Formats: sequence, structure tokens, C-alpha cells
Amino acid sequence: MQAHKSIARTDRAPIAILGVPFDNVTTPETLALIGQMIASGQPHYGATANVDFIVQALEDVELRRILFDAHIVMADGMPIVWASKFLGNPLPERVTGSGLIPQLLALAEQNVWKVFFLGGTEASLASAAKNTRAKHPRLQLVGAYSPPFKPLLEMDHADILRRIREADPDILLVAFGCPKQEKWIYMNYRETGVPFCVGVGATIDFLAGTFKRAPVWMQKTGTEWIFRMLQEPRRLARRYGKGLRIFTVAIMRQWWHLRTRKLAAPPLPAVATDTFGNRVIRAPQRLGVTEAEKFRAEWLVLVEKGHVIFDLADAKLVDSSGVGMLIRLRKRAREQGHQFILVAPQPLVEAALRLMHLHEFFPIQPTIAGARELIQSLALAPLVSSAVQTKKIHILWSGEVIAANAGEIGNHTEAELKTTPPGMQVVIDLARVTFVDSTGIGLMLRFKKSLKRRNIDLQFVNPGPAVRDVFRHTRLEEYLLGEV
Repeated sequence: MQAHKSIARTDRAPIAILGVPFDNVTTPETLALIGQMIASGQPHYGATANVDFIVQALEDVELRRILFDAHIVMADGMPIVWASKFLGNPLPERVTGSGLIPQLLALAEQNVWKVFFLGGTEASLASAAKNTRAKHPRLQLVGAYSPPFKPLLEMDHADILRRIREADPDILLVAFGCPKQEKWIYMNYRETGVPFCVGVGATIDFLAGTFKRAPVWMQKTGTEWIFRMLQEPRRLARRYGKGLRIFTVAIMRQWWHLRTRKLAAPPLPAVATDTFGNRVIRAPQRLGVTEAEKFRAEWLVLVEKGHVIFDLADAKLVDSSGVGMLIRLRKRAREQGHQFILVAPQPLVEAALRLMHLHEFFPIQPTIAGARELIQSLALAPLVSSAVQTKKIHILWSGEVIAANAGEIGNHTEAELKTTPPGMQVVIDLARVTFVDSTGIGLMLRFKKSLKRRNIDLQFVNPGPAVRDVFRHTRLEEYLLGEV
């Protein structure tokens, strides 16, 4: 995995709202961060998450993981800003896609950044491109493509990627609707090579003039959703009502479980290096907004240098900003190809991670010795291993099966199956797979279909809860697992 150059951020601590790590940034700061991503030349993606987005992520582990891994997450809605104040770490403002993208296009014209529009209907995309070129005559709009409407796993990804690579944009705006656009980006952003990708949803329609934005006073007072609902009442009324109800109840639960409690002044965290070169951070008694702002930069440097064991044995309390900090550290470690292991989380800390549906995204061990063993085993464990039995081949996949490594797993598995004769049974055991995304599901479908053509029966067995959840959301649980 290619390491990403660190992107400078503000000193304000991020905040986790229902498990979604929101960056504590203003619109100008967001544009500056995007500029750094483009300057790096490495692929990144962002997300503008609104209430509906968050509610969907509560039920969809893949979408939740996409937000967990995003290089920047912006608060697209005043209810999120209000919730951040309620939770003790106020976001400075909302950063909406419909507000950000016009400013980003103006900045792209100024900095000679190339832009590609992907998605939307052919009519809306053509109008959006025409209006954008009229408003920004010097903008390098190097592509605008509306692929045929198909389910995510049936799309011609190779053709779309070819068009994008030929255009070589700096910014890719994807309008497939949530969560399809976010899942497409997560599957393909590395392959596109585009420095900044983001899902823009209805923003293409705003650029096309199909829909109008609410008056400025409604945008500032957080009532823009009413204006949008009046434009599309049949589609949005029920969704907004359900989303706000679930969001409000869940925010109250998060506040209650993570509300501030008084503690004596916590001692400074200790940092040591063990005999294997792993950094061991002993967390303070309280992991809150103060600690996140004070120690986050130092801890980020440590996860960039190598594996980190984060000892939570002394941590009695954590708030929404503390959880946001843990997410940032885990993300940064993964970007660098390093491990970030939580050790001995106390009941309140573990309950906070479970409340936000985040426990499955963190490797957790009861002891520091166990964390060391896990780091060693992960370094030595092959992604694919196999055993041949009478008329059966047993293949074990390990770790994550996602866009970043699906090609490698696929090549190893194909090598194992290359000489398999017809009539054999193949079992791919998922017991050690911790997560799978839509790319991984596509890989499974490919093997299922290709082996069927060779008269070879393939079964996937022992999926964990997170993997099974992705099967369920792609509606392929019965097909892949052979279950009714």
C-alpha cells in the first residue's frame, strides 16, 4: 500500500457523530485541504455527509467504513452542526456539497485544475457542463460522462476508468446518488489516480438549473431541507421525517453515554518503544476534546513512523472528540500500512465504540502482549492459503477483501484454482476475513460464475457479522452463501 503524504489540518479536534468522523473545518479550510490533496498527486476522496447519509450508515457497515476511511468528511447540514455543539465540540459551520462545489470550480479555474463530471442523467449533465463552461470559461472541464444506469456491481467500471484516466483530471465529481456514488468512489478512487474525488449527489442538478437552491436565509437557518422537500415532496418527505427521527434519538443516546463527567486532572500520557520497535502509548484517564487537541499531532507522528499499541487501561472516560481522535489515528496508520491496536478498553470506552458501531473497525486486544502477537501474526499471515482434500479444495482468505488488495487476493486464488478439474468442490473460508467491500463482493461473484462454467461447485462459508452485513445490503447473501 502506497503511503500518503500527511495533509496539514487545523488544530481543532475532529468529532465522531454516530460513528462518522467529521473534520472540524470551515469552507475555506476545506478548499485549502483539497488543494493540498491535489498538490500531492496521490488519490484521495471526501464525503459531504448529511443526516440521511448518517442514518443510512448506521445500518450499512460498508457505508460506515467508507466514511471511516475518507480523507475528509464535511458536515452537510445544520442538524449536524447543532449536534456537535450539543456533544461539546462545535463544528464551525456546515460545509455543503451544493455550497462547496461552485467555489471549488472557481478555484479550479484559477489554479488550472482539471475537472471531470461523472453521473447524473445525460440531459442534466449536459446542462451542468454547459452552464459551468459559461460561468468559468477558462476552466478545464476535461470530461462529462453519464454511464448507463445499472446496479453498482453490474456497471462497466473498466470503461468508466478508461475515460477518466484518458482525461487525467485533478478533481472527479461523482453524481450517482448516496450511497451508490460513495461505494463507487471507494471501489475505484485508487485506480482512477485522481487526487480528489467526491460524491456530489444533487449538486449536478443545481449546476444544471434543474433544481434551485433555497434562499440564503433558509441556508443560514438550517431550513434548506424544507425547500428541497417542497421541490420533491414524494421522494423526500418520508425520508427526511424518518431520518430526523432516528438521528435525534441516536444523538440523545450518544450524549447520555458520553456526557462529560468530572475527573481529577489526568496525568500526561506516556509513550515508550518496545523491543520489537512498536510504539506503546498509555492513554490518559480522560480522552476528550482537550486531550484530542493537545496530543493528536504528536500521536499522528507516531502512527506515521510505525505500529502503535494504544493502551486504554487507564482511560475511564471518552467523549465524541476522543472517539474522533481514535478514528483519525487508525485511519492514518492504515494509510501508512501500519497497525493501530487498542488494548484493554475500559467499559465506558468500549461501550462508546459499540454505541457508534465502530468496535468492528478497531483491532482490540486485552493485553499489550496480545497486541504484539497480533501485529506479528498480521505481518506473517498470507492473504490466501489452501489445502487440498479428496475432491475438495479448501481456501482460506485472511484480513480485508477490499479494493486495495482484491487484485492480489484474486491472483493468488486463481493460481490455486488454475488446474482444478471439473467435479471438484471449492470452499473459500471467510472466517478470518474482517471486512469486505463491494469490490470484494464483485471478486466473489466473478469466481462463483467462472467456476460454475467449469462445472466446479464453489461455496463461501463462515462469514463474520460485518461481512454478512455487506452481503445483505448487496442482496447477494443467498446467492453467495447458498442460504434461504
